[in-house]
Amino acid sequence: MQTQTLQQQSSSKKIFSNPVIVELLEKYRPIAAMNHSAALLGWDMEINMPEEGARARGLTRAELALMTQTKTLALEGLLKKADKQKDLTDQEKGVVRVTKRALNYFQKVPPELVEELEKAYAAANMPWRQAREKSDFILYKPYLERIVELKRQEAAKLEPSGHLYNALLDLSDEGITTNDLDRIFSTLIPGLKIILAKATNDHLLTADHPLETVKYDVDAMKRVNNKLLQLLEMPEKRSRLDVSTHPFTSRIAGDDVRITVRYEGADFKASMFSLIHECGHALYELQVDSELDFTPLGVGVSYGVHESQSRFWENIVGRSMDFVRLVYPMLRENLAFLSAYDERQVYAYFNTVKTSLIRVDADELTYNFHIAMRYELEKKLLDGSISVPDLPSTWNNMIETYLGRRPNSDAEGVLQDIHWSWGAFGIFPSYSLGNVIAGMLWTKLRKDGSQRLDGKESVRKYLKWLRENLHHWGATYTPDQLLHRIFGKGYDPEGLVQYLEQKYLAMN
Repeated sequence: MQTQTLQQQSSSKKIFSNPVIVELLEKYRPIAAMNHSAALLGWDMEINMPEEGARARGLTRAELALMTQTKTLALEGLLKKADKQKDLTDQEKGVVRVTKRALNYFQKVPPELVEELEKAYAAANMPWRQAREKSDFILYKPYLERIVELKRQEAAKLEPSGHLYNALLDLSDEGITTNDLDRIFSTLIPGLKIILAKATNDHLLTADHPLETVKYDVDAMKRVNNKLLQLLEMPEKRSRLDVSTHPFTSRIAGDDVRITVRYEGADFKASMFSLIHECGHALYELQVDSELDFTPLGVGVSYGVHESQSRFWENIVGRSMDFVRLVYPMLRENLAFLSAYDERQVYAYFNTVKTSLIRVDADELTYNFHIAMRYELEKKLLDGSISVPDLPSTWNNMIETYLGRRPNSDAEGVLQDIHWSWGAFGIFPSYSLGNVIAGMLWTKLRKDGSQRLDGKESVRKYLKWLRENLHHWGATYTPDQLLHRIFGKGYDPEGLVQYLEQKYLAMN
């Protein structure tokens, strides 16, 4: 059977009909293949790779990155030609925009730095795991110092004037700056503090719940998570679930999206909501128009938009009373200890509010305090206000300011997140951007009268709405353009504040 060429596939839908864009996409295919390979190697590094494999993995990923750089730089002439084309579709314009961003990166960041970054990430992975397990920052410090040094170099190449952090923020969320984030956090954090204080003073919150200490059978919890995969319509033949130290989602291709969770043996909601969170990421990738696969547009547009999907499903859907009613029979069937708890008690358990020191365990009311702290910390680290050896004490001081609690160990503090080992500086603010967009979704769906979750059919309706309005487009539009298409405005934290206010000040 003869395989259709990209040009033949594209012409059937007329998404890509301009001959220059079609040629550009043909030349992009090797880059897409290398991205596919790098993603697979990254997933394997977290799931299967033995400890001693880090050096070879780093060399291999570095070579792939260098080949990607060479192939991208070779597109410059064709991109200039594409940039002059008239009457392009939105998708064709998106191809030009996204490819130009990649070209700009590789023109400014030299091959030797690209190579060193990849090697540093691979080298830091196992030391971070070991340091976290032993709660000893010293074991990880030299690896992180190397990464921070290289990230400063990278940022300086991309943004020689202005705040270095803006360059890394733009890699995660196109167009976002520290000025934007300062504006968002200046509204969000005070608003959340008011809600938290009022709800605490009026005794409206459930701080502790007996279910948090109840142990569960891991096999039983795996059955629950598999049932949740079915409920959320995760396609069995296009996705898979594994176990890792830190839950994550990896898009290998449009028909190959992988998620992970962890099982700690107690407090079953931690595993359950990490699964729902990662499903939000996966469903975004799985619902991107298949015609965009193996093009620059065949991925989620930004980390912030991505996080909006995971936080929407995890919090606004997953922690709602409607969702509790939907999943309670299944939970009770598989977790025998729930026979002592009714739906209202499970809802209270899902919505406990306390000042957890661990970000991934934080409730939706206090979660953004963790992000605001990391945002300020990364700014200081990038501009040299603090150095890597200062991180444990600075972290502890800052989180105490935000939460009123101080970590007892490095594992509770500076070592809890894997992101810096991946070189993912500038990613943390995306979590709050995602929460903000999720709040905007809540507001819009409430106005549209489609907020209630009355059964599995409602889950399907949510998925359909998200596919048609958000997922389908992949990276066609910038994050700001996408938000304006959906909401008629950019990032607005008021919706999130209103959602949390209505939810937690109404609890009793």
